[in-house]
Amino acid sequence: MSQNAQKDGECIITLPLGGIKGRESKTIYDQKFFSFEGIPYAQPPLGELRFRAPAQVEPWKGIKDCTKCASKPLQLNPVNESIEGSEDCLYLNVYAKRLNSEKPLPVLVFIPGGSFRAGGARRETLGPDYFMNEDVVLVTFNYRLCALGFLSLADPSLSIPGNAGLKDQVLALKWVKQFISHFNGDPKNVTVFGSSAGAASTHLLMLSEQARDLFKRAIAMSGCALNYWVNMPQTNMAYRLAKFHGYNGDNIDANVLQFLNKLDPAKLVVHSLLNKDEQRKSYMFPFGPIVEPYIEEGCIIPERPFNMLKNAWSNKISMMIGGTSFEGLFMYSTLKRNPDIMKLLFNEPALILPEDVYNSNTTKENKRMGEQLLKLHFGEKEPNDHSLLHYLDIYSYKIFWHDFHRTILARLSFALAPTFLYRFGFDSPDFNPNRRRYSDEKARGVSHGDDLCYLFHARDSRKLYPNSAEYKTIKRMISMWTTYATTGDPDSQTTDPIIWDAVTKYYNLRGVNIGQHLEFKTIPEVDKLEAWAKLYKGPEQLCGAHKVEDYNWGDPLPTI
Repeated sequence: MSQNAQKDGECIITLPLGGIKGRESKTIYDQKFFSFEGIPYAQPPLGELRFRAPAQVEPWKGIKDCTKCASKPLQLNPVNESIEGSEDCLYLNVYAKRLNSEKPLPVLVFIPGGSFRAGGARRETLGPDYFMNEDVVLVTFNYRLCALGFLSLADPSLSIPGNAGLKDQVLALKWVKQFISHFNGDPKNVTVFGSSAGAASTHLLMLSEQARDLFKRAIAMSGCALNYWVNMPQTNMAYRLAKFHGYNGDNIDANVLQFLNKLDPAKLVVHSLLNKDEQRKSYMFPFGPIVEPYIEEGCIIPERPFNMLKNAWSNKISMMIGGTSFEGLFMYSTLKRNPDIMKLLFNEPALILPEDVYNSNTTKENKRMGEQLLKLHFGEKEPNDHSLLHYLDIYSYKIFWHDFHRTILARLSFALAPTFLYRFGFDSPDFNPNRRRYSDEKARGVSHGDDLCYLFHARDSRKLYPNSAEYKTIKRMISMWTTYATTGDPDSQTTDPIIWDAVTKYYNLRGVNIGQHLEFKTIPEVDKLEAWAKLYKGPEQLCGAHKVEDYNWGDPLPTI
């Protein structure tokens, strides 16, 4: 452990890079912990480093003030369309329950989500208060977003193949492995977890050789590498971005790059690039992870993530994966404002299909299967413009749960380590933030991202009474997540004793349901998930395996 000194609420740690000053803090429940915020883990990605892989941070002289978070990554606020954050954003935060103990503490590293275009490691949204009730070290960090993090150029001489934001994540994890022992963390016991795009990032790192052995366990919350929004093509996006901001030249990568490098960085996150056909196919954003067009040192995604499942280095480590009970609810306000989306799906049900299914069938077959999916989610009711919640149910599977299922099947086929499934179904009337943000008072259910407020304290979260259901849910979540990070087994005996077994069967998926109580049971989504699985021609197309037991691929889709 490095030399450290404490005085008047300040704490100084001497790293090989230089000194940093943190502070002693208290949680909202008056638990003491140590906070170090705004620690640089890479050189500022400015000038020649714009769009490129990050460079290792250089040592500094003296003591760096790390008592407050750095700016979030540069981004467009989707609510008020203001520009927030900074291009100079590659900083991380370390929160430690204690700086000295008999044994080093397990480390949890959180990757923020936000559709690869928003979010960041700010304390007002990712407060460490709940985790600091346990003997752990928590790390949160920024990575570059939107074009700054995911722009790709095919010309290998320019060395911008894409995925700079994912390369930021790898460098942050290397920093943790090298320096976390100075904060009483155990570099040999690191668990990476993330939500939404952060969960997809977590899974991508599990597949990428660049992250081999940088962590011991993983938790993917409401996202995975197979989700279609993680695998959208970026056809001429750099050129389209340049044209949007006034470029009149040819589509030559070097010329496009020269133009983009001269732009004010704020312009790089302001654009409207998706064409009508891409919007019709439910493309969600123009810049995100991409199969890199050529292989160079540090390549994160050399081929389709689906093709990387079988031989992934992470098949030797355990994984937790799950989502909320009504993921699609986050689309409520979008469909309310744009009812034509529902009309489109009703008139062209083939658009509901997963893209790899759609591309492998005839038009007639796609229409038939799309109509079957409508019947699966609507039952005997006739789909119409007012069937909002039924369409949102479709999105729960199309955007999220269907590919969680495929990931689990692949893990059952290829992984040597256990896979644990959870479902977050705690429907608080006034605490779940995303349901309140994206829907109206009449809507009920647990939306995409609603589980995060039970792991992280946010600025608009209130202090809860210890006997409240919300407080108990926080205690359960933190206990299970930290127990898993400590031992590799999410069974928590400190709150509600429950046996949480790993998934062992290809059918009848069983996991822990987090509701008013904890229950280990068959998840209620299982019938629909199996129906979506049968859209595929066979197990190889579904999850890359030669055989998936107990699936009769010739059977018609069941009606629920």
